[in-house]
Amino acid sequence: MAYETILTENVDGILRITLNRPERLNAWTYQMGRELSQAVQAGNEDDGVMAFVVTGAGRGFCAGADIGDVFKAQAEGENVRGDNDAPRDWVSEIRAAKPMVAAINGAAIGVGLTQVLPMDYLIASDDAKLSVRFVKMGLVPELASSHYLVQRMGFGPASELMLSGRTVSGKEAAELRLVDRAVPADELLETAHAVARGMGDNPLASLLAIKDLITQNAAETDVASVQKREMAALQVAYQSPEHKEAIAAFMEKREPDFRAARSNRE
Repeated sequence: MAYETILTENVDGILRITLNRPERLNAWTYQMGRELSQAVQAGNEDDGVMAFVVTGAGRGFCAGADIGDVFKAQAEGENVRGDNDAPRDWVSEIRAAKPMVAAINGAAIGVGLTQVLPMDYLIASDDAKLSVRFVKMGLVPELASSHYLVQRMGFGPASELMLSGRTVSGKEAAELRLVDRAVPADELLETAHAVARGMGDNPLASLLAIKDLITQNAAETDVASVQKREMAALQVAYQSPEHKEAIAAFMEKREPDFRAARSNRE
């Protein structure tokens, strides 16, 4: 599929999605949001894709919503969403997708940052700039970021970032646990692909089930409910061809072929 605001490339089974408006530091638009959803859906349906890496073209990752194309027009009452843009649940799309790793190569501001918080692993270059500066625009956080920031960072650090709107470097973001790792810029994509592959090499059914358990159980306070969901997922997993292939490979002292096992079932 041809896109106008993103690029996609399958790199040895990892679908790299690159936000591609470098002249605007990859500022977010509704079209970009729609194309991101389409690319994730296509990758989920492609057996040749095991995981995703999301990064930005040029010197920015995503400098937030495009002020002119989104905020200004929206404030003036224009239809910035577009006639064909149905409401999207980006957070649910990410949580239901194959493993997703963000490779934050530069400025990740506002929605540029909140759109990746529900992803499975966040890596930033040491010199990236990150901010949830909604308060500076007279707005509030969105995309469930007031939930995911607290989950990732803890109450105090998350509150401070949201209430101050200050910008932090990739290195400080890792220290605050806003991102999971910070690396030198020239190591970013290689590191992100390695992490994505480490996840994606595993049985797809288990990956999706684990992501669903994390989504449901991370904020669950009833331990009995947590265990009930896990046991239900285990009963399904016990019957999966991937689990049977793992047992056979162990007994035969060979590497498992989870893709072949899944294909034989289908």
